[in-house]
Amino acid sequence: MAVHGVHSLNRRRRKTAPAMPVWRRHALLGLFALVALTLQARLVWLQLFEGDYLTAEGDQRQEREVEMSAHRGLLLDRRGEPLGVSTPVDSIIVDPQRIPLDRDQIYELARAVNRDGAEVEREITSRMDRRYYRLRRGLAPADAAKVIKLGIQGVWSEREYKRFYPHAEVTCHILGFTGEDDAGQEGLELLYDYELAGNPGSKRVQRDERGRLLADVEQIKAPRPGRDIRLSLELRLQFEAYRALKAAVQESGAGSGSLVLLDVETGEVLVMVNQPACNPNDPEQRDDPASYRNRAITDIFEPGSTIKPLILATALESGDYAPETLIDVPKYLAVPGVRRPLTNDQVPLGIVSVTEILARSSNVGMGLIGLELDPAKMWGTLRAFGIGGSTEGGLGSLEAYGTLNNHSHWNAVGQATLSYGYGLSVTPLQLARAYAAIGSGGLLPPVSFKTLDEPPERVRVIRPEIAADLMTMLEAVVASDTGTAQRAEIPNYGVAGKTGTIRILESTGYSDSRHNAVFAGIAPASKPRFVAVVVINDPRGQAYYGGEVAAPVFAAVMSTALRWYGVAPDVVEETTLLSRAEVPQ
Repeated sequence: MAVHGVHSLNRRRRKTAPAMPVWRRHALLGLFALVALTLQARLVWLQLFEGDYLTAEGDQRQEREVEMSAHRGLLLDRRGEPLGVSTPVDSIIVDPQRIPLDRDQIYELARAVNRDGAEVEREITSRMDRRYYRLRRGLAPADAAKVIKLGIQGVWSEREYKRFYPHAEVTCHILGFTGEDDAGQEGLELLYDYELAGNPGSKRVQRDERGRLLADVEQIKAPRPGRDIRLSLELRLQFEAYRALKAAVQESGAGSGSLVLLDVETGEVLVMVNQPACNPNDPEQRDDPASYRNRAITDIFEPGSTIKPLILATALESGDYAPETLIDVPKYLAVPGVRRPLTNDQVPLGIVSVTEILARSSNVGMGLIGLELDPAKMWGTLRAFGIGGSTEGGLGSLEAYGTLNNHSHWNAVGQATLSYGYGLSVTPLQLARAYAAIGSGGLLPPVSFKTLDEPPERVRVIRPEIAADLMTMLEAVVASDTGTAQRAEIPNYGVAGKTGTIRILESTGYSDSRHNAVFAGIAPASKPRFVAVVVINDPRGQAYYGGEVAAPVFAAVMSTALRWYGVAPDVVEETTLLSRAEVPQ
């Protein structure tokens, strides 16, 4: 009875857990088989048809081709002193698709690169379709290392170079500067950019999931560094000229100033400075073109009396005039058909020589000579001296050519006023080059901003004897008691030069109170070595004449150049010497 009860209970329990139907078991097995076949088919598809693509995608997430920056060449002065150097800096790069969109991390990254957090967050989120974004450039390597140490995924650094100018304000205008990509933007940096820049290379690197560099896989293309360039600049003289010009501009209350000093024989630019100064190491100043404009090659001005030696070159070449030719010079210059005199001298000179007309800077005397000259020959001589054209220094669009209208457009008034320096325009560099031709015996050199191993080919513009006569006449401007440039004298050296005091043209005509003060000079006079032009724009003090404001700057800089280059004196000062018999025993 008891046994029967147990069997009955077991039968009831078996009924409460019936076996799985066969069809369901088959369906479940079929489903597993279908999933397995699907996975197998997908695997075969990926391997056969998308294998290369997936492999490339995987490699791309671990390996990346990056550019290898080429080191920019150095800019050196003629003695090898560095003027422009490139220092290593790092850029912070982010991958917007991999960087965590965590506000705390993004703001931490922004603080590390010294930027606003909201701005960085906006820049990253707006570039989610990109894999590469340069967040910050120009960080010192130590600062960039601190950013990478944060360990933020999708952030890494890349090495670049940043230009630095050790002598900043002293060389700013002539050197110019480079942009963020270390490419030339202004000045000689732009002019010689191709030589300085070199060619970047490339390499394949491996990074982890956070963007950190694991290893260099291979170098694809080796970078070619830029070439160092030895410029013609003499840094010591550049400093002296900078100080002298700055002091003159400040003392005279002038708006600006320029100074250019050339080697007479080679045309090499030894000095080129401007005021006001600029700092190429300050990125903010690059937003103001006026601050870094090289006035010595871009600003044109009417040369005034400094053009008179070039006009006299035409007169002497004609054979109708000589330095000692006498001319009766009245106080006023009258032109037939013009009711009012064109110009006047402070006093009537009377009968004087051509040399004295130049020494006393008589506009009336020069006007009388100019009106007697053949306009075509007068224009041809000015053009031969480089007026209205390139200085042949390869500057291209960096330099202004000035203006010189063709003689076919001249009338009597225009020809007369041009004879004393109005109605045409030049740059300081053009004027210096023209005077170099006088100092070199009539040979016009091309301008060079690079150090030359040998003198370049020069073009003859006037005969040697005419150049010698002009040098003698220009010496009288400085040395004679009646000359206008006595403050350009240098002890123990002969100086040949010419002053200019030019009224500034305004919208209502030529100003009676605003002038440009100019001096152009050559030294030593007996064997010319250097030529310099000083321009002081709009001096507002009591002194505004070229002989008062510009000539002293010339004397200070030129005397330094002659001394530093060991140029022998060519003038013996008059002294009273005792003979040996007269010396007390």
